[in-house]
Amino acid sequence: MPNINLTAAKNAKNDEFYTQYADIEKEINAYLDYDPDVFRSKTILLPCDDPEWSNFTKYFAQNFERFGLKKLISTSYAVESKKYKTGYQPTLFETSAPYFDKVKTTKNGKIFTLSHDRTGDQKINVDDLEWHYLDGDGDFRSAEIIALRDEADMIITNPPFSLFREFLAWIVEAEKQFVIIGNMNAITYKEVFPLIKNDEMWLGNGFHAGNAYFSTPFAKEYGEGVYIPETGLVKFRNVCWFTNLDHGRRHQPLPLMTMADNLKFSKHKQLKGKDAYDRYDNYDAIEVPFTDSIPSDYDGVMGVPISFLDKYSPDQFEILGITDRDNNSGMKIKDYTEQDAPNYGDLNRRGVIKIGKKYKPTYARLLIRKRTT
Repeated sequence: MPNINLTAAKNAKNDEFYTQYADIEKEINAYLDYDPDVFRSKTILLPCDDPEWSNFTKYFAQNFERFGLKKLISTSYAVESKKYKTGYQPTLFETSAPYFDKVKTTKNGKIFTLSHDRTGDQKINVDDLEWHYLDGDGDFRSAEIIALRDEADMIITNPPFSLFREFLAWIVEAEKQFVIIGNMNAITYKEVFPLIKNDEMWLGNGFHAGNAYFSTPFAKEYGEGVYIPETGLVKFRNVCWFTNLDHGRRHQPLPLMTMADNLKFSKHKQLKGKDAYDRYDNYDAIEVPFTDSIPSDYDGVMGVPISFLDKYSPDQFEILGITDRDNNSGMKIKDYTEQDAPNYGDLNRRGVIKIGKKYKPTYARLLIRKRTT
């Protein structure tokens, strides 16, 4: 039976998700462990945010001096662009400001900046944040936010999931460093995969145990297993960090068993006891349905799940293509027609295993090969 609440929330494109402080800290620590000066003298832009509530703003403001930042800029969307079910009530923080404006509080976005000791306590931290209203609504596509993007060295945020493609293109266009959150399935997007294949973007350190928890005003619209009543948070398992900042986990080789040992000892029923790995009918490659089943002694091309990217080291493997896109690897050797199967369109978008006279398409697979040097 479909989850009506979850479907309704997805259809409404409720994109207001606030990342947990501990998740931000865990992710950023991975880049600092690899390079303690990664943020030194940098201007960081946190767009698509709500600076008054955002843990991104709090985290980087509190660590401004430790990271050696040059400037922190955080912007928000206008309140009227959000889908509040009850009337918006501005915070005391906003209403007590001398420049509080009843009209602008809903029609304009806000900008928070941090660059110097404003309070005179000889420290630069969250207490020194300064804010004012933006001229516009804070949309990242506006000229106002584009100018801030061009000023920044790095862009770090949890962008609206429904605008991920456009937001990533917005970053790439400006050739900025970034750390952003997105859906794992974005890996297969035609705008995204070439960046991964060309080693221009990769997965970050990741959420603890693969679970991402967010606060959202729409939490109760999600069903059992997504909405956590005890915490008031929602949990997603298919969310990850995308970045072009290096981190140590990215260079840890994946431990592998031989093909023979995988077939003999694998915990997966699809492999255990088989004589050999399946081969694709339309690619010169073997099907490896699980990342932990990649054989150590096979030098040919392998099709692996997209979740492999969470363990991918460019020092160990080369990414050649993805079966979800036509001819992007230069390897495709067969196209199917209606004479082959009624679902031939699906077959031409997947790796295909032939079982007797039937064709079985797999899920989207990355085509990889072990590096020899």
